[in-house]
Amino acid sequence: MPTALVTGGSAGLGRALATSLARDGWQVFIDGRDADRLTAAARETGAHAIPGDVRDPSHREQLVRAVAGTGRLDLLVNNASTLGPTPLPTVAALRPEDLDDLWLTNVAAPLALVQSLLPLLRDSEGALVSISSDAAVEHYEGWGGYGATKAALDHVTLTLAAENPSLAVYAVDPGDMRTAMHQAAFPGEDISDRPLPETVVPRLRSLLEQRPPSGRYRAADFADHGPSGASGPSGVSGAQAAAS
Repeated sequence: MPTALVTGGSAGLGRALATSLARDGWQVFIDGRDADRLTAAARETGAHAIPGDVRDPSHREQLVRAVAGTGRLDLLVNNASTLGPTPLPTVAALRPEDLDDLWLTNVAAPLALVQSLLPLLRDSEGALVSISSDAAVEHYEGWGGYGATKAALDHVTLTLAAENPSLAVYAVDPGDMRTAMHQAAFPGEDISDRPLPETVVPRLRSLLEQRPPSGRYRAADFADHGPSGASGPSGVSGAQAAAS
């Protein structure tokens, strides 16, 4: 039975992906800071819930122990992230402590988790997916702190790809989605025109099934059952930054 760990699995894209994998027979572990919401997600998805904050070293140790107990790891998805303070401040108004929190959640914690789980991923010749954003490469007012950390996550992820050629390593821009995090970025705005995370999952699954060369991709470049002209790292969407 293939095994996956999806961080930030209590809502949004993480929850939708965990649901899809579990329905296809995967053993899935999910985490999240809100224990009640995570428990509800586990009941719905059939995943194993491990509540906690991915920034906490003791929580990461829990995740590693749980996954190691299965003897394998086929997929690690770095999905948990933070938007930072809202309303989104300009870079000139971004406080150092806010950037510290963004960095810890969006870059340092995912990297630490990968470092601990890399031996299991290597043994399974598995896949690593870091959920990115077009804000990592485009520049939008108010998105500077979040975008800078997503750019750093991309860089770390793709360097891991260069250092681990036996793995499939992807930084993926999922595009705009109708999530609580995206709503927080646009307080008071109607975001009902954004697609639900469930519509992105088949594209992520297509990427994983095809296993193209490691690189940076847009989920939009993959149809439900195949890519639409994507044979290597693609450009990025021009939409506002995705929040997962």
